Amino acid sequence: MMPEIENLPEVSFIDHVTLDTIQAQMINDYEQKYEQLTKKKVALRRADPVTFMLYACSVQIYQALLFVDRAGKQDLLKYSYGEFLDNIAAYKGVTRLPAQAAEVKVRFTLSAVQESAIGIPLGTKLTDGDIYFETAEYAEIPAGEEYADVPCICQTAGIAGSGLAAGSINILVEPIPYVAKAVNIEESRGGSDIEDDESLAERVYLAPASYSTAGPTDAYVHHTKSYGASIGSVNVTSPIPGDVEVRVLLKDGTLPSDALLESLLEYLNDETIRPLTDHVKVLAPETMDYNLVMTYYIARSDSAKAVAIQNAVNTVVNEYNQWQTFTIGRDINPSELIRRVVNAGAKRAVVTLPEFTVVPPTTVARVENVSVTYGGVEDD
Repeated sequence: MMPEIENLPEVSFIDHVTLDTIQAQMINDYEQKYEQLTKKKVALRRADPVTFMLYACSVQIYQALLFVDRAGKQDLLKYSYGEFLDNIAAYKGVTRLPAQAAEVKVRFTLSAVQESAIGIPLGTKLTDGDIYFETAEYAEIPAGEEYADVPCICQTAGIAGSGLAAGSINILVEPIPYVAKAVNIEESRGGSDIEDDESLAERVYLAPASYSTAGPTDAYVHHTKSYGASIGSVNVTSPIPGDVEVRVLLKDGTLPSDALLESLLEYLNDETIRPLTDHVKVLAPETMDYNLVMTYYIARSDSAKAVAIQNAVNTVVNEYNQWQTFTIGRDINPSELIRRVVNAGAKRAVVTLPEFTVVPPTTVARVENVSVTYGGVEDD
């Protein structure tokens, strides 16, 4: 969740009442009422049958209060989810983005150069044996040329079509005369499942910026994220007045394909989005590689949990690399790695690489080699 939403004050519509508070209040009320009616004092013990009955009732009362608290929070962006969030979004003219199909470029190659153009029909299907793609437009291999590169779209919306390596989509379902082979020349990218609550809440928060006709940064971020649920980190800069450079990273941390960049540029150039005087470019971020070399130690007092701590450390190292590489312009920060490792249960961590490095706002960090060594148990 974006910091502007996450850092909003906590709210309770039941004044932070707890189950223990309700139980204590019910016991106290019972004892007071009993004395009022009988003129005798009573002190309920935990094993008293009346106490059991009151405790059973208190659970149901507390459950009802939790429903009240949840109902109130569904009107607040910080807590809202699911259909409740969809209704809040509607007030800002924002709707949840549907699942998006992956895209890829496929090279159609002739068995021999021809004297006339060879057409590649719209909707020509290809597969890797499991996932099917089809050409997004009619294309031709010109006379005298050997091949043509054609954009294709996955027929299954969602992340299933993303991440297929170059060369893996190579089965032409419907043969085309003179075409010897068809194969993807890049990894398929851009597929995404239906937009999640976190992403939708962020777009709702940014939506008011889109009302401006002056092209503020948040407006471009909002419109870019509204292009599709596959869009993750967005960075907007203006190197010179009138020029706007929009850099995007996909939600899974991968760089966008050329086809996606072209399609996004067309979307942002719509007359209802781009201010008339802006010249917009849509680019992939530059990359800055780093290696991770770390040795960590566990306190002897935690030796009984050593295996669990080692597993936790491996998990947080992966999470750190995602945190580091999924956001454009985020500085390479080994202190964050150390913090996560210590919170996972390690006594200390010695990070040889990476060193702290400032990452330009148009660049994203990329991890290459990871070496994590368990140094063993040592005295507290």
